[in-house]
Amino acid sequence: MVSQNQPPKQDNPKRQWSLRDFEIGKPLGKGKFGRVYVAREVKSKYIVALKVIFKEQIEKYRMHHQLRREMEIQTSLQHPNILRLYGWFHDDERIFLILEYAHNGELYNELRKKGHLTEKQAATYILSLTKALAYCHEKHVIHRDIKPENLLLDHEGRLKIADFGWSVQSKSKRNTMCGTLDYLAPEMVANKEHDFAVDNWTLGILCYEFLYGSPPFEAESQVDTFKRILRIDLNFPSAPTVSSDAKNLISRLLVKESSRRLSLQKIMEHPWILKNADPTDVCNK
Repeated sequence: MVSQNQPPKQDNPKRQWSLRDFEIGKPLGKGKFGRVYVAREVKSKYIVALKVIFKEQIEKYRMHHQLRREMEIQTSLQHPNILRLYGWFHDDERIFLILEYAHNGELYNELRKKGHLTEKQAATYILSLTKALAYCHEKHVIHRDIKPENLLLDHEGRLKIADFGWSVQSKSKRNTMCGTLDYLAPEMVANKEHDFAVDNWTLGILCYEFLYGSPPFEAESQVDTFKRILRIDLNFPSAPTVSSDAKNLISRLLVKESSRRLSLQKIMEHPWILKNADPTDVCNK
């Protein structure tokens, strides 16, 4: 059972967290730079996820700047659909991030298990994501890497954006090509400047993947995927059955000209969302 106590806070701002403040539990996952464990803060008994990052790996891949930016951005964001970063500390070899614990794990696993989601589930997740991204964009944060592996579910089934590794806080257009191949917007594939609209594109990709079980421009090779993205080679298979409203939303997001993509406000007002999404953000499976 997830503890309902208050999240861990330092009584004295000058006091630093240390490993002694936590009881470490089972591993939750493993990444390129370290591991994630479930942990309990000794004093409050609050359950958190402790992400352990090895400094050696950060130095090897020269990720200092990116990690610092990720931590600063995620700490500043407080929204029901964004995973909280409560604080961090380090020792000689490791950096520890104290994160909100998402009891039901990655949405990716649920999608793989089920093959595809119902329209009600998909619409609820898209609405949650849209609200979270609207909040991010107001704070000039572009996420740039929304994908099922970066989306977690809490104990109630509420979606949380978890990884801000490719995020940037900026009012100007960006040039860096980043993110994950199947989810890249055409302007990123073409190495052109991009802005907040890359996140809107990704919502279209995710909506398709939730309903059909795989991203729309998937191909045998990286080059072929790039070509399909640039051509907007969008096909809707006959199975599973997907409503015309859902296809309409996807088609209005997967538009080459970024300024013509449906705005986040218009996504929230779209008939498919209004008809299917649970406004409480909770997916009843």
